Amino acid sequence: MNFQQLRIIREAELQKFNLTEVANALFTSQSGVSKHIKDLEDELGVELFVRHGKRLLGLTEPGRELAVIARRMLQDAGNIKRLADQFADAEQGQLTIATTHTQARYALPLVVARFKSAYPRVHLVLLQANPTEIAELLQAGEADIGIATEALDGQSGLVSFPFYDWHHAVVVPEGHILLTVAPLSLEALAEHPLITYHEGYTGRARIDAAFAQAGLAPDIVLSALDADVIKTYVGVGLGVGIVAAMAFEPLRDPGLHRLDAGHLFPTNTTRIALKKGQYLRGFAYRFLQECAPALTEQRVRDALADDAKS
Repeated sequence: MNFQQLRIIREAELQKFNLTEVANALFTSQSGVSKHIKDLEDELGVELFVRHGKRLLGLTEPGRELAVIARRMLQDAGNIKRLADQFADAEQGQLTIATTHTQARYALPLVVARFKSAYPRVHLVLLQANPTEIAELLQAGEADIGIATEALDGQSGLVSFPFYDWHHAVVVPEGHILLTVAPLSLEALAEHPLITYHEGYTGRARIDAAFAQAGLAPDIVLSALDADVIKTYVGVGLGVGIVAAMAFEPLRDPGLHRLDAGHLFPTNTTRIALKKGQYLRGFAYRFLQECAPALTEQRVRDALADDAKS
């Protein structure tokens, strides 16, 4: 048994048992992947994959149990490398943050600036993805820290912490009739075409739930992945925007006005997530504390240890 065979088991799950994709992900040949699988099955004396002809359809029961062990062994091997790097040079390395456009654009710039000032030799990678993809990147070990509002809380294999709370706001162009409506209501909003986030992004579920609870069916004429696009189309008169409040900047959004909507939609909480069992470099703990001072190294270590026991 060797690490390449364990990587193939892990990658087969990730690539939906497509051997071509497994080979591409591991920079090897499909025939090489097949040989490694056969050698491992011969060594163990059990079939690890369910097959139809030459196609892999899934894992057998021993294959599923082996996959759990393989993931743990590969993670521990990565932990050993990170531990060695930490003691070889604590000030240098790479930190990969998976996050959404909204967080990268509006919540993280000052955090990143402070972190880079403290660790100028750390290469910081920002991977922008949707919340589901962020969770997958963490699970696969391709990101060290994940930050999003959706999909991170309660995920098996992850531990998450609150980052900050936020509300939605309404954005309208100069002279819009809603500027004269006080207090702003869902009924008043529903009288206008709306532009907001795509489903699954930046609190969209809470927007939909608020209208549904009020018995209203808003006319959402356009949905987008980020606030900049939403504000652009509000500016050309396509409709009224609903965005994260921090995404409106008066100096950068001339001709638009923000209306408070904290009383209309529930509070959202952006969360920071980590993969259970993963060894974090010292600078990763510093990044977490720059995000939220309450996330001390000891608190994070304790949470990871508690989850490892459960």
